[in-house]
Amino acid sequence: MADEQLNRGLEGVVLAETRLSSIDGEAGELTIGGFSVGELASNATYEESVFLLLHDRLPTADELASFREELAANRANTPEVTAVLERAAREERSAMDALRMGVAAANLGFEGGADTDALLKRVVAVFPTIVAAYWRFREGNDPLAPRDDLGHAANYLHMLTGEEPTDDAVRGLETYLNTVIDHGLNASTFAARVVVSTESDLVSAATAGVGTLKGPLHGGAPGPVLEMLMAVHESGDPEGYIQEKFDAGERLMGFGHRVYKVRDPRAEVLETAAKRFYAGNDESAFFETVESFEELAVEKLAEHKPGRRLDTNVEFYTAALLHGVGIPQDLFAATFAVSRVGGWMAHCKEQLADNRLIRPRARYVGETGRQWVPVGER
Repeated sequence: MADEQLNRGLEGVVLAETRLSSIDGEAGELTIGGFSVGELASNATYEESVFLLLHDRLPTADELASFREELAANRANTPEVTAVLERAAREERSAMDALRMGVAAANLGFEGGADTDALLKRVVAVFPTIVAAYWRFREGNDPLAPRDDLGHAANYLHMLTGEEPTDDAVRGLETYLNTVIDHGLNASTFAARVVVSTESDLVSAATAGVGTLKGPLHGGAPGPVLEMLMAVHESGDPEGYIQEKFDAGERLMGFGHRVYKVRDPRAEVLETAAKRFYAGNDESAFFETVESFEELAVEKLAEHKPGRRLDTNVEFYTAALLHGVGIPQDLFAATFAVSRVGGWMAHCKEQLADNRLIRPRARYVGETGRQWVPVGER
């Protein structure tokens, strides 16, 4: 036992085969369902991306229309879930706490029984409704019913704001949802697969995914990135901001990644989407700050930590794009979950197709040979 290799964080351990996504951290490449992330994210609707992950091919026009209808039919919250979300908002719980509570009850009133595919669609469909209802309560408004005539991304924006979303905002959000829908065996995806490997249900797996994504080491960085970008834009002193962070021994948010040794390919996709969105609008000057700050920050990081590659990661342009399309900062992590649930469900389906209980081992380093001492003699 003592000579067994210890892999903290399961670093480098391969425990599943997948057709869903492939990461080349050295080359900075991400493939989702056989497509480069840029090819998929800039062309697909979210519904097409989910269908691709579930079926290993893009849908026909008729299949896409049917899939959209099935998702739309599963969007509505039950009154019991709505009541929980109202209380969560009243108690000022975080959006991720509210989402966890709502998802855990997602199968209330569900009439699909043991039909895994039907429950899968329910789980994917209801995430945006839960988040939007919570936010409406937080803002002192009543939730809006989902609209069957809008696609997944457009409906989410409508339920948040009560307004008809612009085409530019929908395309920007759709690009984001497609870009982060799946990313290998990340922490939340692994958690979801562990749950279903016990032959538990998809709602439990999704709840575990939300709980894992809630942690700041996984899904919590885009909010602080936006705060950083806003501070730099308002001060007009990016170099001073960077030096202040270095002097305080703090990291620059939005740079460096556990897997990628070069620029995160998702940053490229989201930069392009953000540039398209901000072009000519009232906040174009803010986006100019974003791009110039990235260039300066990468240069200064290389000087500050020579020998380490701290390139731009997905969170940097996530913050800029989600802010632009109108997603409140407090909902950044929850919006990440709105996307990633499609990947979680596809991984769960893949796990169940050839299931083996996920059961790693731990190396015992505690005491041995202890003798029991009665409580009166301790």
